[in-house]
Amino acid sequence: MRDHGGDPDRARREYGEGDWLDLSTGINPRPYPIPAIPARAFTDLPTGADLEALIQAARQAYATEAGIVPLGGAQAAIQIVPRLAEPGRARVLAPTYNEHGAALAAQGWPVQEVRDPEALAGADLAVLVNPNNPDGRRHDPDWLGGLAGRVGLLIVDESFADAEPGLSLAPRLPRLENVVVLRSFGKFYGLAGLRLGFALAAPGLSQRIAALAGPWAVSGPAIHAGIAALRDRDWRLRRAAGLAWDADRLDRAARLAGWRLVGGTELFRTYDSPDAHAAQDRLARARIWTRIFPYSAHWIRLGLPGDETGWHRLERALTGQRD
Repeated sequence: MRDHGGDPDRARREYGEGDWLDLSTGINPRPYPIPAIPARAFTDLPTGADLEALIQAARQAYATEAGIVPLGGAQAAIQIVPRLAEPGRARVLAPTYNEHGAALAAQGWPVQEVRDPEALAGADLAVLVNPNNPDGRRHDPDWLGGLAGRVGLLIVDESFADAEPGLSLAPRLPRLENVVVLRSFGKFYGLAGLRLGFALAAPGLSQRIAALAGPWAVSGPAIHAGIAALRDRDWRLRRAAGLAWDADRLDRAARLAGWRLVGGTELFRTYDSPDAHAAQDRLARARIWTRIFPYSAHWIRLGLPGDETGWHRLERALTGQRD
């Protein structure tokens, strides 16, 4: 299995059991309150009307007229992307979520990781994450629209864009006919276990994605929870504001530990520390699990605690205090 956050089993293997605070992912720790799900969502196959209601809720939430394909998480879309064209030159703006390059390579695409966004131009398929995981790098939608004209197929992963709708390329679809926008549901809404996400594209591309996904790509419970959450604009705005406040609080705590902010989003922050392995180890001994990266000896990424008890534990651990 490739290196990922969200692996508390490893924390327990290496440091033992206990009351773990898992901050290794960028998932909202205060999830959307799911309303009661009807029994038929579990017993019956999803209907066309169910899927259409979910699509319309996503269309409103993402402010787009694009074709929308519901999928079992953004990861399901990542697995489909390599099959949208014959293998050619693929370029991925790195460092970033490692499943993009891995999925392309597994389907025979030669993959080049590039650090300069301009180096994506000329690729048969180009991938970037906006805002990026883990460094939070952001790309202006106007620039992305121009990049689309210089590549064969442009994949923009907006899994962390819910709190920053101004970054999204979704409202400019379907005019950009060679662009696929990926959206995660579970991260911002804190419901990763539902496995729900979307691929947005012009009609031709979206129809091909739907055909590759096959029927019933999304479960009944995920459809019903997704409809309720995506329609709830007030909750979305309140939660975005709360996450921004929490991200600032995390930055303040990290500064007291002597860490420098690299970047991040409202759901996670990445810091430069003197020794990432040592920092992770110190927090793990306090039963706080974080994320470090094989390509950096200094970067450490933290998600947000979900309550004051978690915040108290983290802030004391960062400053070396003992309870």
